[in-house]
Amino acid sequence: MALKRALAQGLWELRQLMRNGEQLLISFVFPIVALVVMSRTAIVSTSAPSDALAGALAMAVLSSAFSSQAISLSIDRRYGVLRMFGTTALGPQGLLAGKALAVAAVVTLQTGVLAALAAGLGIHSNNWPIAVLYLLLGVVVNVSLAVLLGGTLRAETVIPVANLLWVLMLAAGALAPVPALAWLPPALLGDGLRLALLAPTPASLDVAPLGLVALAAWGAALAFAARRALKWD
Repeated sequence: MALKRALAQGLWELRQLMRNGEQLLISFVFPIVALVVMSRTAIVSTSAPSDALAGALAMAVLSSAFSSQAISLSIDRRYGVLRMFGTTALGPQGLLAGKALAVAAVVTLQTGVLAALAAGLGIHSNNWPIAVLYLLLGVVVNVSLAVLLGGTLRAETVIPVANLLWVLMLAAGALAPVPALAWLPPALLGDGLRLALLAPTPASLDVAPLGLVALAAWGAALAFAARRALKWD
């Protein structure tokens, strides 16, 4: 029954995402532009063409799972939509699961579009199964952070804060390596994707398990905090 509620919530969230033109612009157009720019210019330094794809995928996750979700959740709270959900058996865990499922569907579509565009640009990548694991964990981490932010602060505060954090997370390792911040979620996601898409064989992914474990730990901690802190009104 809990799974059925989460799936129903996920479908509702997905419909809302697909109807929002501004969110679609952020979720699809920005990563596409980032891929083209990073693969064809030196604005962001990359050591390999696949790094451009990794950065664009990380941007796609941050856009769909964090900024869009934080802002939409805060607006739902402001206009009483979330209060309505609070009267049902959905609960914070069901809300988190529903949002994660909806975002995972959007990220799947984004990944397909970006991978096809990358292939057209002559960018060849490896080890997609491991990259997908990083993407899924990135969704969990960023949806949890979005619920923690959008589920506790006023909409007037969330909108500028979420946009600022989006920019900071892109600069903190999502788009390009930042060794000093390697254990923060954006860097773990970006570095993991770069490693997976660049490595010629799975055996060469020496640090991938450690990065996956660290990102999963962040996801568990943020999901717990979001579940405890969420305000329905």
